[in-house]
Amino acid sequence: MKITQIFKAGMLSLLVFAYASCNQKKSEKNTDETATSADTKVVEEKKPAKKEITYDVNQPKTIIKAIAEASGGWNTLWNLKDVEYTYTYEQADGKKDISVERYIFDGEYSWAKYTTHQVNVLPEGNQPVIQNLAKGKVSMSMDGKEMTDEKMLGTTDFLRQVNYYWFMMNFKIGDPGTTYKYLGQEPIGGKTYDKVTVSYDPQKTGKEANDAYILYVNTDTKLIDQFYFSLPAWGINDTVLLMKVKYTEIDGIQVPTHRYAYIPDDKGKYSEEPSLSEISTNVKFNNGFKPEDFKI
Repeated sequence: MKITQIFKAGMLSLLVFAYASCNQKKSEKNTDETATSADTKVVEEKKPAKKEITYDVNQPKTIIKAIAEASGGWNTLWNLKDVEYTYTYEQADGKKDISVERYIFDGEYSWAKYTTHQVNVLPEGNQPVIQNLAKGKVSMSMDGKEMTDEKMLGTTDFLRQVNYYWFMMNFKIGDPGTTYKYLGQEPIGGKTYDKVTVSYDPQKTGKEANDAYILYVNTDTKLIDQFYFSLPAWGINDTVLLMKVKYTEIDGIQVPTHRYAYIPDDKGKYSEEPSLSEISTNVKFNNGFKPEDFKI
């Protein structure tokens, strides 16, 4: 099946690659000290922090750890306790899902209220939908009525894990079960990038065919500006799907507030306009959420 045909089959497939990472053993938080800032700035407009970070291309794992540190560090994130933000997931055809996302980091609680759902969440309806994942148990409601359909709950479980992973990617990409390989450097748009492949140990993920991707790590900021990934579950075994990322600094954390996915055509070329946009706004940390607050 051609990549363009797969794309038309459903944009939810673009999230599948993160599922392997979501199912890995949860890592303990890093206790290293990290720099903090009260300012909110786009990374491209901010000079790199003057913090010493171990970064050795001969040891790819140090690059992965450096990504987490450059993103603010586990200690800073952990002390912020939770987050709320508005998440807009929009296809090129204009259809979108809009949700208010809420996560508690300790225990990885994931909750969302969808006010617009035209793509992945009951696209045939227009009533508010609430999803919740707590201690491995999923629940959901539509217009205040609890839903028990297994397919709907399966989608809820998937999205609650994947959306959490997307937000936490720079911190969770080093979870147990991942393997890394350094591929050298590549200049793009006047910037230099170190390329690192990331794949997964099948014994950790429990899957025979695991997704893989190639990270492009900005040598100045130590952040992932873009990456290529595969989707073997949909017949895309090569890392040809492209995601570009832009960050905003909020409470000392480099938040991936803008993600843009690009699908190659049958000739392997990418359009200038993204096939999918994922925008996070109104990001607020340390809201005082408790697990019992996440109701459907």
